Amino acid sequence: MTQFGDRFRQLLRIGRRPQQVLVLSAVTGALTGGAVALFDWLVSNVMFNRVLRQSDWFKALAPLIGLIVAALALHFLAARATPATADEYIRNFHDRDRRLDERPVLGRVVASIATLGLGGAMGYEGPSIYIGAAIGSAIQRRMSRFFSRDDAKLLLVAGAAAGVAAIFKAPATGVVFAIEVPFQDDVARRMLLPALTAAAVSYIVFVAFNGTTPLLPVRGAPPFDVRDIGGAAVLGLMCGVGARGFAVLLTQAKRIAASAHPVLRVTVAGAVLVGLYVASKALADEGLTIGPGYRTVAWALDPKHGLGLIVAMFFLRALATTATVGGGGAGGLFIPLVIQGVLVGRAVGGLFGAPDSSLFPVIGIAAFLGAGYRVPLAAIVFVAETTGRPGFVVPGLIAAAVAQLAMGRSSVSPYQVAARGGHLERRFTLPISAALQADVMTVPPDTTVREFFALHLIANRQKSVPVVDETHQYLGMARLDELDKVDEDQWETEAVSVIARTDLPTGKPDWTLRHAVEAMQAADVDVLPVVDAGGRFVGVVETDGILKLDEILGEADPF
Repeated sequence: MTQFGDRFRQLLRIGRRPQQVLVLSAVTGALTGGAVALFDWLVSNVMFNRVLRQSDWFKALAPLIGLIVAALALHFLAARATPATADEYIRNFHDRDRRLDERPVLGRVVASIATLGLGGAMGYEGPSIYIGAAIGSAIQRRMSRFFSRDDAKLLLVAGAAAGVAAIFKAPATGVVFAIEVPFQDDVARRMLLPALTAAAVSYIVFVAFNGTTPLLPVRGAPPFDVRDIGGAAVLGLMCGVGARGFAVLLTQAKRIAASAHPVLRVTVAGAVLVGLYVASKALADEGLTIGPGYRTVAWALDPKHGLGLIVAMFFLRALATTATVGGGGAGGLFIPLVIQGVLVGRAVGGLFGAPDSSLFPVIGIAAFLGAGYRVPLAAIVFVAETTGRPGFVVPGLIAAAVAQLAMGRSSVSPYQVAARGGHLERRFTLPISAALQADVMTVPPDTTVREFFALHLIANRQKSVPVVDETHQYLGMARLDELDKVDEDQWETEAVSVIARTDLPTGKPDWTLRHAVEAMQAADVDVLPVVDAGGRFVGVVETDGILKLDEILGEADPF
């Protein structure tokens, strides 16, 4: 009876788990909505709006000051972590064995506040995603008893969805973006309901403080015309090419931010941003190169601005974002992609004789954003939610599809993968320790060939045996097919070291199984000895051992 009662209670706990997970998702959404509202208030109301009221010389220098503060915050508060925010979410999503590191969170958030509050040309959504992901990951770490192994990243995704839903006042966009952005051609599985719950709650909390006014100042409901299909295709091609070039710039900027000396990168980036502000002021009579770019949308939709000026602003904004990233600024790239899409769309509208139409700028958003982040679904949903104009969706779909083709395999995030991996791909990403056999028989170098043959080849049926001395130094591999190097009448006197192969590959403890398999394939061997940096024998990896991992990886794919 007691055994039956224990099983019954266990079944009840399992049955309640989905409800408990949804409750924790709602808590994640509520906390994220409040945190993002506070972040938005600090960055926008307390800091950036005040920057806009200052003199031109201060506005030109403000981004440089922001980069300096960001560098200090990352150095002292984040233990020299990178400024990555949304990228950190994507990277951690694919690292199934580790939760999001909480130690750099404060430093990265402070760096984001400094970068964005003082006019860095990046978006608020990157830190919002990171804040939500950090909250979700922290809750799941403390409530891990409610989650199975397959749910390892569930609240991480829910928190990211909540962050996007709040900052854009777009809950559906938050959900779709969070499950789509980790992949280039796929979406995450088994995350939808918790992400929906967190996004909805986060949206409600955020709009309670900030209202429900749409994010983008777009007006009008353009009628659908067959000619719009051709225009959307042309615009999609241009946005795809533009996003591909923008991704190249951002990739180089991230590399500089990671490798250059902080003083040098901040100084150069700050000087570039000052020059871009001066150029924007001279061309447009407005400093549109600072801030996330919402003012640029309103400016671009004014039909009085000529095509040349729109194109010039496209390059100024792209360079401003690139300089901010290269200078080590912390922020998002979602909104910069949106702004670039608006400018390309406005330019195409001018070419088609429709400079006052909001159609092309809006579908430019879908195409440029969808291509740059490889999130066509999220881009379309974003257009519908933030503009409140579902009539833009059909031409936006066409433009986004064409832009995806033009984008190729490029992306603004280096951590995206093409698609969810199957068992083979997942096996190859595991550390070599997953298949390492440390307790294996070795043979001393002074063992005779006869003893080696009798003890290892006959008694234990080992075809390849590591030769290891008394200090655990690896000396080579003694193999069955090397016996013919020694005449059988000399087996009693010759040491096994005579036939030991020293030219075969060895593995390292920090390798993945992919490295091990590639090394074994190149040498056509079934056993790979693993040695440390000092040449000490650690163990072996065998092809049979790698194949047996299927028993472990036969569980449902959590992603």
